[in-house]
Amino acid sequence: MTGASPRPGADTPTTGAVRRARLRSLPSTIRLPRQPLVRHLILFVLGAGFFYLVTVNVSAYNDYQIGEIAVYAVVLGGLSLLTGHNGQFSLGHGAFMIIGAYTLALLQLHAHVGLVGELVLASLIAALAGIVVGVPAARLNAPYLAGVTLMLALGLPQLSAKYGSVFGGEQGLTTTPPIAPGSVSSEEWLAWIEILCALVVIVLLANLVRSRFGRAFRAVRDDEVAAAISGIHVARTKVLAFAVSAGCAGLGGALLVLSTGVVNVGEFPLSLSIALLAAMVLGGASSLVGIWWGAIALVYMPTWSTSLSQHLSLGTSAAAYLSDTFFGAILIIAMLVAPTGIQGGLRWIGRQSWRALAGSVPRPATAGPSLAPSSGERDGAHENATDTTSQDLPNLGDRERRQR
Repeated sequence: MTGASPRPGADTPTTGAVRRARLRSLPSTIRLPRQPLVRHLILFVLGAGFFYLVTVNVSAYNDYQIGEIAVYAVVLGGLSLLTGHNGQFSLGHGAFMIIGAYTLALLQLHAHVGLVGELVLASLIAALAGIVVGVPAARLNAPYLAGVTLMLALGLPQLSAKYGSVFGGEQGLTTTPPIAPGSVSSEEWLAWIEILCALVVIVLLANLVRSRFGRAFRAVRDDEVAAAISGIHVARTKVLAFAVSAGCAGLGGALLVLSTGVVNVGEFPLSLSIALLAAMVLGGASSLVGIWWGAIALVYMPTWSTSLSQHLSLGTSAAAYLSDTFFGAILIIAMLVAPTGIQGGLRWIGRQSWRALAGSVPRPATAGPSLAPSSGERDGAHENATDTTSQDLPNLGDRERRQR
């Protein structure tokens, strides 16, 4: 009825429309700026503040673990660029970590270029090694490329045994961690350095992905023939992606040996390269946010498996393989539940929750009669128009008779 007043507390058409408009406009009010560099710098500041608050309120051992998470985030960021954005598979990223680790140890032993110079040179030398491997690997498809990188991870550690006078043999080389200023603990200071390197690398990778190089990476990943037709140099693009990914792995290896204090081939087994690829898939193959979930799994999975083995009173031999078994089981479950990784699953849950929240707002009732004609009125109007048109048309037969 037109004269009926709405009951108290009910949504009128105006208030219901306003509420739905507010719900729709809420994501745009909390959305970050559109410029990639500004958006990534804001996230950099927020991430740095978050990690600072965490590291100053936890123990030294937890600082060490947080630093390890940042180190693996650097490596997984480069692997995500290579696999998730460019479509190349690598089972030997532990080899590039070895190159970066030994580079930093040799620089500390024979040259004094400072910590920043050591980290930069370790990344550059690992990137050059990635170019050497990537040039012939650019002609290979995914399974053959994975085989080449696997052979690299198997063969490179043997150089330390063959040239023991340079690389220290099985004992390896020792590294000196940076000296913490003031009253800051060494674990906390090293964690800050590793977190800073991780945030800088992720910001650079995020800007690279948003640039024309990132679009070329994805074009080659989707269809190499179409990318070549559109003017993209496929081989050069693959080599560039491989070099950037290897440089990230070299930086991660250099940061890792700063924490351990020693570098040898035992620190980078073949299982590490396979675990890196699995952790990247677990977090989200093409997500620079999901790599943090994979890094957390890499750091805390051995601790969880050790606690589980002690709780179940398993033997030493069973406990040694429990970490890999536990990691593989979590990976399988995650792929069944969230095929796009943990970050993709969280994103899907967020979208569904938002749709449910927006759909819970009642829609306003239609005020007044509808101005649109009904189907019967439309059909009748169409018939009347047809009849009128047929009456207006002249009789061709009568016209011909009159002409005769």
